[in-house]
Amino acid sequence: MLRSLRRAFERRQPTVAAASGLPSPVARVAINMRPTETPWGGGNQWVCQITRYFAARGYRIAFDLEDDVDLIVMVDPRVEGRVTFGPEEIEAYKRTHASAVCLHRVNECDARKATTFMDDLLARANAVADVTVFVSAWLRDYHASRWFDATRAHAVVLNGADPAVFHPLGGSVFTGETPFRLVTHHWSDNRMKGFDVYEAVDGLIADGRLPDTELWVVGRWPRDIRWKAAHTVDPTHGPELASLLRRCHAYLTASRHDPGPMHPVEGIQCGLPLIYHQDGGGIVEIGQRYGVGFRDDVRAAIQETRERYAELRARVLADSPSGDQMCVDYGRIVQRVLVAGPSPRPQGAVRSR
Repeated sequence: MLRSLRRAFERRQPTVAAASGLPSPVARVAINMRPTETPWGGGNQWVCQITRYFAARGYRIAFDLEDDVDLIVMVDPRVEGRVTFGPEEIEAYKRTHASAVCLHRVNECDARKATTFMDDLLARANAVADVTVFVSAWLRDYHASRWFDATRAHAVVLNGADPAVFHPLGGSVFTGETPFRLVTHHWSDNRMKGFDVYEAVDGLIADGRLPDTELWVVGRWPRDIRWKAAHTVDPTHGPELASLLRRCHAYLTASRHDPGPMHPVEGIQCGLPLIYHQDGGGIVEIGQRYGVGFRDDVRAAIQETRERYAELRARVLADSPSGDQMCVDYGRIVQRVLVAGPSPRPQGAVRSR
């Protein structure tokens, strides 16, 4: 297997590198989103992690289509800001570079923010893809019920955060001697992120119906919210955010129809059991492993999490999500699609594990 992979990659390598005495890259990859070290949501975190992972393993990474590439990764089809090229450019590139293949990472849908354009945009963009990776089984099934042909090559890879930053070491452990600290954090202030529930929890704490409980809200929130008891923190990211999460005891997310968000994953990787909305979309797939779900009675879910804290924390620590595992899964998919080469209509499923 290793020999066949090596021969396949060698056939695809440029001769320029060999002539110059420089080692040839394993493969040449163009990602259509430039990473940034500022707070920018889960998509940016994925790009940062995957760029480091592939670069460390001998892949040459670019964020444009100016040079020859073997693999094109489409993270977002909307060309704006840090998104440097879209499906039209990919289609044109593939017409003149017959061996190039495209991986489309799908992490969006209209249900997430009650929009009406995203599903159709993704369907049209996906026409250039040779393999599609969904960030949750819920999102795959959602799009399969609308436009995606599930017989085409695809995989499901759950998100993982950077374990060098988001880890449980040095975190606070709830013993009952301090208030039970809940935390949520969001880069977006869209109400679909669950702000109706966060407001309700804030009211329950202020009214004394959730005694010895604190709510920490990090990031942004709708301007009309007037918090009564919540401890609020401006948007932050990286080590500072992880440090805040580790000072708390449980992560609360009431986000609805969220394809595969990073915010609860970051909390879990910091050792926090999850309290999640049962209409959370892809969140439910991780919530069922690490916490307590709710729909109409968030107070009961919080109380249950408090009572079962030791059990749930042990479950989190035993097998939490991992950015390392996520990158390994993508690495395997990338190798397979590069070996298989382009296909106008790939058949079968590319498995992540």
